[in-house]
Amino acid sequence: MTHSGTSGGDGGTTGARRRLVLLLGAGFTVILIAITIANAESMMSDFASAGIAVTRTHVWVWEVSSIIAWLSLAPPVWYLIAKVRPPRFTWVQVALILVLATVPVSAWHIGLMIVLRKAFYAFEGQAYHFFGPLKNALIYEYRKDVGTYLQWAGMAAVAQWLLANADAAAAPREEPGAAFLAVADGSVTHQVPVAEIDQLTAAGNYVEISWGTRTLLHRATLAAVEAELGDAFVRIHRSRIVRRGAIRRVETDRSGDFTIDLASGVSVRGSRRFRAGVQA
Repeated sequence: MTHSGTSGGDGGTTGARRRLVLLLGAGFTVILIAITIANAESMMSDFASAGIAVTRTHVWVWEVSSIIAWLSLAPPVWYLIAKVRPPRFTWVQVALILVLATVPVSAWHIGLMIVLRKAFYAFEGQAYHFFGPLKNALIYEYRKDVGTYLQWAGMAAVAQWLLANADAAAAPREEPGAAFLAVADGSVTHQVPVAEIDQLTAAGNYVEISWGTRTLLHRATLAAVEAELGDAFVRIHRSRIVRRGAIRRVETDRSGDFTIDLASGVSVRGSRRFRAGVQA
């Protein structure tokens, strides 16, 4: 239930964060190139030792097609790591989800890899056969894919942790006495300026906090957070409160329920039971 802000976010990109993104991207690229070269050369050596005739071009096609397939999986793996984490899920649930994800991840990798290789071989006027002399080719590839997938997931987790900490370190400090709401997100605690919160919504045992372009998940009850924030916020529904200063327009229906337009451009619904609080 969180947007990118809880995992490094895209709101308020700082110079430090941009430098970290470039550094991570450069490091990832160097590692990817090194692994690709090492794998291709190792494969050539293994085929030569086994007396199997294979062209260097085909070996590189196999490696590059695999890398392209993995790169296509980078966004969903990144999204999965950003979303599936405590406190949204228990560690047992996280482990189970990550294990179950190995099946569709491997299926996509193998499928796209085969399509790319068949296309190249067809261009050469040849035929590519994935199910060749190797027995249990799918199981063999799956075992390899699990290891690679866990590496990518681990790199995504580390990168998101570094980006989240870069955001926290670069966050502007408010004047003494400014109100903040401490929101824990895994190993990171966001110090959210109360004056920048637009709305808060109950979500089970959590509260969704709309902070600029981000939505943070805070383990608390809406009533407890409302008491902590004070009169600067008003309840408009049993499951939602908004900051008074963010209200730009209130439109009341015949039923007495109403719609509030916030400064962020978002419209939220209010219940007639809480209409008096908006008017106060």
